[in-house]
Amino acid sequence: MRRAEERAAYLFLTPWFAGLVFFMAVPLVWAFHASLTDEQLLRPGRLVGLANYVYMFTQDRFFYHSLYITFKWLVITIPLYLVSGLLLSLLLNQKLFGINLFRTILYIPAVLSGVAVAVLWLQLLNPDLGAVNFVLTSLGVSNPPAWMESPTWAMPGAALMGLWGVGGTAVIYLAGLQNISPHLYEAAAIDGAGELAKFRYITLPMLSPTIFFLLINAVIDSLLVFGPMFVLGGTGGPENSLLFYMIYLYRRAFVEGLMGYASALAWVLTLIGCALVFVMFRFERRFVFYEAQE
Repeated sequence: MRRAEERAAYLFLTPWFAGLVFFMAVPLVWAFHASLTDEQLLRPGRLVGLANYVYMFTQDRFFYHSLYITFKWLVITIPLYLVSGLLLSLLLNQKLFGINLFRTILYIPAVLSGVAVAVLWLQLLNPDLGAVNFVLTSLGVSNPPAWMESPTWAMPGAALMGLWGVGGTAVIYLAGLQNISPHLYEAAAIDGAGELAKFRYITLPMLSPTIFFLLINAVIDSLLVFGPMFVLGGTGGPENSLLFYMIYLYRRAFVEGLMGYASALAWVLTLIGCALVFVMFRFERRFVFYEAQE
């Protein structure tokens, strides 16, 4: 009976395995082979060995610039979004009148199309007619930022756009908060713990698996950011201030037609992402507490 159940399970898993092979394994192998050629968009490639990688690390200054922009985005936005989502979830966890409606309204931006949101914010951040600068001017700011037209303010403007969709992160936090046993807070209150002590010694440790999950996803999303940034800054933004790695990869592949070189860029990003995830999992046991742990 056990063997029959195993055969049935593998039978139902066959479509998933087929999808894994044809839509992930085969493209990965093809991309690695293409990275060793000088293939172009409309021309088959010739094998050039590691020439693409050598050029990337020794001569391509935009490669390092796009890495810098991507990691700058990662450092700026991940703490901002995780902390703001946590604070917002603490508010959503309160028992207030109409809180369910407020949760629904807050989550709506998270399910909207990223491109549609970017188009909306492109209008809101318009330096002449946008609502953001209108509000800043009304508050007495004499020289509001040019936002997407300024290399200094382009990334803060993009980060502001991302902050608008933090409701999705807050809802995931909220699920973690509601899984924390209220008996822990009751026992802490009996021992004389205040709200800050409860947050530090109960909420954060019990919420650490949720924080770790969101951190992993935030890092991956930051490395792969493309659609909204393409709408905001095209293929690089003012003075390449929004030249994210994926934007640069797109520019090399579909603007310049260098498919072989773009495949090499994609493989380097894959290795960087795997390395970051590996490091985070290495530190998981130090900072993540699971309730089932003894």
